[in-house]
Amino acid sequence: MFILPTLRTIFAAATVISLIGLGAARAAEEFDLSPEQPGRVHAAKDNAAIAAISKDFKFVTPGKFTVAVAPGGPPLATYATDAKTVVGADPDYAYAVAEALGLKLELVPVAWIDWPLGLTSGKYDAVISNVGVTEQRKEKFDFSTYRQGLHGFFVKSDSKITEIKEPKDAAGLRIIVGAGTNQERILLKWSDEDVKAGLKPIELQYYDDDAASLLALQSNRADVIVQPHAQLVYIAARDKNIRRVGTLSAGWPDRSDVAITTRKGSGLAAALTVATNGLIKDGTYAKILNHWHLAEEALPKSETNPPGLPKY
Repeated sequence: MFILPTLRTIFAAATVISLIGLGAARAAEEFDLSPEQPGRVHAAKDNAAIAAISKDFKFVTPGKFTVAVAPGGPPLATYATDAKTVVGADPDYAYAVAEALGLKLELVPVAWIDWPLGLTSGKYDAVISNVGVTEQRKEKFDFSTYRQGLHGFFVKSDSKITEIKEPKDAAGLRIIVGAGTNQERILLKWSDEDVKAGLKPIELQYYDDDAASLLALQSNRADVIVQPHAQLVYIAARDKNIRRVGTLSAGWPDRSDVAITTRKGSGLAAALTVATNGLIKDGTYAKILNHWHLAEEALPKSETNPPGLPKY
């Protein structure tokens, strides 16, 4: 079901946008977006991880771990208040991995579309930018997992919906979702399951932007919004009027992970996996995720090249 914004909707959306300044101030109370990052979590050198680096691997710059990141938005990666320093959960994780490897971090901001070519051409050693593991990507890249790929179910703060864990919980609900996204694909399957079980189908709604989507939720024209979990965590902190009622794996019904991405066969992936597991074991990993309110995305352990999303 496609819903086009009316003039009234556009006017109301403009009102929502006018409050962004206030919302950003609220979010700043929970998310530090300053370039200095005084609360950044640091890591100890991990000799096992250093020993796992292939002797044939050559870093782009000796003594540095050069990492590409796409500043797509908080809390994962965004430009700080100085409009030039990249901060967020992914940069913090890059710093921790660099420190575990005994290296200095060289963070390179890139457009999302550019990271595959830049990585294969040797411009950087790795990409740490919410890249999900897929079978197609595994043909060209190696992966060391560091977070779960999650989408979030969020509702109005005063909604009577308390939990969404499985298809039956979403039966008959009006859910906002992005057209052509993985979460749309999954929810269409959920809706089919509900119908087969004699339940009401899910009504999917599509909007042009976040402002219109959030307005539809607040005006009770929709019941739930589904987006990448991290995005909605930040919006909830910013606006104080939505809350999480569940998460959805990007690989439902299986888990689908986000990973540090390196060139295929470069000899670095194993070391990055060891480094991540060391950070998990000593608690540094949990501190980073907690700092950015992403504890739900934690992995029990890192894996090298696990099963990824299949080719569709």
